[in-house]
Amino acid sequence: MARDGRSRGRTRRRRGGPEGPVRAAGIANHRRTTREGPMSTVERPSSSKIRVVVAKPGLDGHDRGAKIIARALRDAGMEVIYTGLHQTPEQIVETVIQEDADAVGLSILSGAHMTLVPRVVELLREQGIDDVVITVGGTIPAEDIPELKRLGVAEVFTPGAPTQAIVDFIRGACVART
Repeated sequence: MARDGRSRGRTRRRRGGPEGPVRAAGIANHRRTTREGPMSTVERPSSSKIRVVVAKPGLDGHDRGAKIIARALRDAGMEVIYTGLHQTPEQIVETVIQEDADAVGLSILSGAHMTLVPRVVELLREQGIDDVVITVGGTIPAEDIPELKRLGVAEVFTPGAPTQAIVDFIRGACVART
């Protein structure tokens, strides 16, 4: 961040304490709209930038990989919202809703992917969000990948995946859904 308070890049970090942006009662009902107003039902134009939320759910404190991916997506022309560490599934879904994201990337190195990812998918479905591309990255055992995809994860990226492959996948999947 520059001294004048403006961000130097396009990657924005979602701020908030341990409770994050989620209200005590949970996440609000959702209706995808443009920035034209809360009652508008007009979708964003397809020519706008792809908006990606990069999130670190759970207690995992290692975020170097997530930051590298966030920067690669930003450098590829996407708008990236990085949530920071220790986010709950509810906080992640609320961020996806508030930011009108096209995709969400969950970075999990803690081994809790079979608990956290299903909860994020469930919360997105409860809110009627079925057009967000969900990707997962991290130390995911090969035997868990088919189950994650069955739940609705579009792709799983394991350590060593080329950043360009991740960028290309997200771009292609988001374009295909518009």
